[in-house]
Amino acid sequence: MTDSLPGTLGIDFGTSNSSVSWADAHGPARLIPLEGEATSMPTAVFFNAEDHCTHFGRDAVAQYLSGTEGRLMRSLKSLLGSPLLLETTEVNHQQISFQDIVAIFLQALRERAEQALGVAPTRVVMGRPVHFVDDNPERDALAQRSLQQAAHAVGFEEVRFQLEPIAAALDHERRLTRESLVLVADIGGGTSDFTVVRLGPQRMHRVDRSDDVLATAGVHVGGTDFDQRLSLAQVMPLLGYRHTGPQGREVPHRVFMDLSTWHLIQWLYHPRAMAQAQALRVNYSEPRLHQRLMEVLQHRLGHRIAFEVEQAKIRCSQSDATTQVDLSSLEAGLDAAMDPAHMQAQLAALLERTVACAHACVQSAGLGQRMPDAIYLTGGSSALRPFQQALQAAFAGVPMVEGDLFGGVASGLAYSRG
Repeated sequence: MTDSLPGTLGIDFGTSNSSVSWADAHGPARLIPLEGEATSMPTAVFFNAEDHCTHFGRDAVAQYLSGTEGRLMRSLKSLLGSPLLLETTEVNHQQISFQDIVAIFLQALRERAEQALGVAPTRVVMGRPVHFVDDNPERDALAQRSLQQAAHAVGFEEVRFQLEPIAAALDHERRLTRESLVLVADIGGGTSDFTVVRLGPQRMHRVDRSDDVLATAGVHVGGTDFDQRLSLAQVMPLLGYRHTGPQGREVPHRVFMDLSTWHLIQWLYHPRAMAQAQALRVNYSEPRLHQRLMEVLQHRLGHRIAFEVEQAKIRCSQSDATTQVDLSSLEAGLDAAMDPAHMQAQLAALLERTVACAHACVQSAGLGQRMPDAIYLTGGSSALRPFQQALQAAFAGVPMVEGDLFGGVASGLAYSRG
């Protein structure tokens, strides 16, 4: 089927969530429903081993959490630029590369766009972070090429890219009534990206906007890093993290680091990794802690625990009150407390790096003593209360505007010329 619609499809392929938008030359961008009426969905794929069907988004997570036998894949974007992307994994008795899994997810997005538009789009602008990989231009370029190859593989003929914070700025601009100098903070699952950009109703129809982008900066810190830090602090000690063994040494940390990192969890279920975890038994003084670790690996509970940590983080931030990480899937009655003050303390170092990146972006813009007129927040992790508090403290008096956290980038990509 050929693309007969004069417009642009924007795809925000995110570490944690993805969204899609369409815009033609004459109207506003419209977000495309991806799951029922929801216009964003988790970047998750579940390969059902019972009926051999492939599930996506919330459906994928629900299948996994219900106990259905199969493989859950999340944080696929984190593999871009990594040698792991070309590694294969067994899915329903077949070997498949993670590059192919990325393409399978993009294919699902394209098919849902076709259902909404009535035609299969062939032109797309894909979002990309300022840095897929920090301080490694070669791997960063490889990440974009890999995403481009995946997009071509599922039928997109023209594939262009736009920086995600610039796309967010283009969406925000549609709601401005006067010219403003804006710091865009796009805090996603895997990266934190910033742009200082000049926006306004008289500027948004210009074809070349390069002079309006005063600076961009990014750091490879995002929501999944926050989740990892909180998991290590609150949950992994119940499995032996920081536990001192009979020789007076701590249990080796590697298994806990991987078990707290979404895109590395599945590697722990391989026979070799299981054997290495079993061999850690001699490093434990308390056998029950090691038993818990092995139960997590043997029953493949890693993603479930990571999901519970993520949900507890969100509840703690939204309510500004203590909540519990539910670990009853591992052991009846087992949980871990998460309170706002402890969350703030655990995330302090990561937040400091993130805010420092925002400062560097503003300094690179050459504003002198002038502060931005506003800070525009987008990306799911920008809603995290500790992040907003840290950013507000760093840019005292600058108003913060919360945009469409999950759809703003996709809308801006549809407006973008790449």
